[in-house]
Amino acid sequence: MIIDRIALILAIIGGLNWGLIGLFRFDFVAYLFGGQTATLSRVIYTLVGLSAVWCISLLFRDHRGADDED
Repeated sequence: MIIDRIALILAIIGGLNWGLIGLFRFDFVAYLFGGQTATLSRVIYTLVGLSAVWCISLLFRDHRGADDED
């Protein structure tokens, strides 16, 4: 599904951003969109958080097709 891919991309972006924060104290999203309290930054943070919640569902889905059954 397309929403799965979008959620995964946003979760990866969030993970990379947190890696930058942890390693270098550099918030790339805040840098791009005008600080942590800027409206656009907050929208991005919210979308990343929602995508992470959506990605939890990927862990519990059965991805096998009808042809893959044992």
